[in-house]
Amino acid sequence: MPPLPRPDRPRARAPLSRFAALVAAALLAVVALVASTAPATAVGEDTVRNPLLPNGADPWLQFHDGSYYLATTTWSSQLVMRKSPTLAGLRTAAPVHVWSETAADSGFNFWAPEFHRLTGPNGTRWYLMYTSGTSANLDGQKLRVLESAGDDPMGPYALKSTPMPSTWNIDGSYLTVGNQLYLLWSEWQGPDQSLWISRMTDPWTVTGSRVLISRPTHSWETQGGRVNEAPEVIQRNGRTHVVYSASSCNTPDYKLGLLTLTGSDPLSASSWTKRSTPVLQRGNGVYGPGHNGFFRSPDGTQDWIVYHGNASTSQGCGDTRSTRVQPFTWASDDSPVFGTPASTSTDLAVPSGEKGPITAAVEGAAYTLVNRSTGRCAGVTGSSGADGADVAQYGCDTASSRWVLDPTADGYYRLVNKASNKVLDVADCGSVDGTDVRQWAWLDNQCQQWQVTPTTDGWSRLTNRATGKVLDLAGCGAADATNIRTWTSTGSTCQQWRLAPAGTVAVVSSQSGKVLDVADCSTASGATVRSWAWNGAACQRWTFAHTDNGYYRVQPASAPGSCLVVASGSTADGAGLRQGACSTTGSQWRVEPLADGSVRLVARHSGKVLDLSGCGLANGTALVQWPWLDNICQRFTLRSV
Repeated sequence: MPPLPRPDRPRARAPLSRFAALVAAALLAVVALVASTAPATAVGEDTVRNPLLPNGADPWLQFHDGSYYLATTTWSSQLVMRKSPTLAGLRTAAPVHVWSETAADSGFNFWAPEFHRLTGPNGTRWYLMYTSGTSANLDGQKLRVLESAGDDPMGPYALKSTPMPSTWNIDGSYLTVGNQLYLLWSEWQGPDQSLWISRMTDPWTVTGSRVLISRPTHSWETQGGRVNEAPEVIQRNGRTHVVYSASSCNTPDYKLGLLTLTGSDPLSASSWTKRSTPVLQRGNGVYGPGHNGFFRSPDGTQDWIVYHGNASTSQGCGDTRSTRVQPFTWASDDSPVFGTPASTSTDLAVPSGEKGPITAAVEGAAYTLVNRSTGRCAGVTGSSGADGADVAQYGCDTASSRWVLDPTADGYYRLVNKASNKVLDVADCGSVDGTDVRQWAWLDNQCQQWQVTPTTDGWSRLTNRATGKVLDLAGCGAADATNIRTWTSTGSTCQQWRLAPAGTVAVVSSQSGKVLDVADCSTASGATVRSWAWNGAACQRWTFAHTDNGYYRVQPASAPGSCLVVASGSTADGAGLRQGACSTTGSQWRVEPLADGSVRLVARHSGKVLDLSGCGLANGTALVQWPWLDNICQRFTLRSV
């Protein structure tokens, strides 16, 4: 993505005048044909250093279902998220835009995104809250709330509401006490930017009184401005704390303070007690540490803080603020102890459990791995959930033949079995021809990582990162249970695979976060297919039906007899996408996974790719075909819906 412009003023200002701070059950069965029970040796990163992301203000980071997810302030009209199985991998993970907006009153200056997994009216969903406003100035900044389609933090997302449309409000976060949900945020009262709380009836609706619970009163809260902002909740052993940012982010003295809920009613200001001294401030060459979040280590035994900081005293509220992480401990009274900021020369041991073993239902669309020589699929013998269960050839309709193609953030993939939640693994990291392939819990090693390389038509070769050998069907055997192994590449059809999208998916633009949509959910032939914000309609849900040689008809759930077609079967640059007859020229596509985790969709008749016209962010932006330019506007992700 192009570099974001550096803001020409501090992150926020009070209306008209003041500056403020810038946010399975696994299937169990008999294990057959187990090649080996010795796990491979983990060879991933042992340590991580700060900064994690150079331009990463107001960071929010979570570990969920085997992956880390990170979002930061963009200052643009797009929300960006990064995903990686390792913490250090977030540095190289592709930025994916999960939401964009163009409305005049809310489509600009995106700040402080936070995504929280909550149970709402539609079940367990991710609620992504962020601040945005107008292009002219920062006086219209307000909170917005999005809801995910399912349990994937990367969406797709639908807009739910602007909870408090009548006032300037920023840095929203959630608090739950006694099964009651509350909203925390920052807003002005007189000369003070202060912290507020209100009850919520659901994750996007505020109700009842708005209560001020903290304003800047100590001298360390008023450096360069009178600021309390970015309230973040941390709870332990029944105690509730809110860590907040104090003083102006335009100074090196931006820092963290602590509120503790010492009373019974979170809506009473007297129930909150402020610590008289900051809990994290500049040190070790880190200036202005603040606007934090919290996440747990993969094994759940460690607590980590994520925050932004600067490298010099002269840097302020702009894009110099970098994302930083470090573990923290707890005092005897169950309050957090952050210590001092970790220097950029300090090696931090990776979060506990990151190197595995991890068995997790990794989020992402499922694929079947179809062998070119037989048309049958890679599956787990006996649908076993055990480490070491053999991977062999079976029919493509079994539960154990579906795999999540999950990027490792550096050009490779791990393939996670949807039934067992374990990954495709080379037995004992063996490098000789004929080494068996099996499933194993994720160990963060190269024997469990694969490169996808297109060969011809819609076929690909899967090469193991550790050995350089490719996934191979033994002897090109046609029978069930024919073994799958690794072998030196020969170009044989037994070593070529079709990665077939399984189930119903949304096709999401990596540029806009919007999805392929049939205009007005029309069932008519010739209806325009465009880009639109997710709303859950059947005309935004697609399935892939194979024709031959790795090509697919892409069909909307709203008109399952129709297909995604290039208008009139044109081969011209810029020809539009329509809903049409599946028998027409221009109705077949191949799916090519790219190194960054996205895919490109290539029209069979023209060799041109699906393209977001003009890289547009607005609802209704045309989808066209265009020669491959290797840009984000031609990259899409498939999300299970």
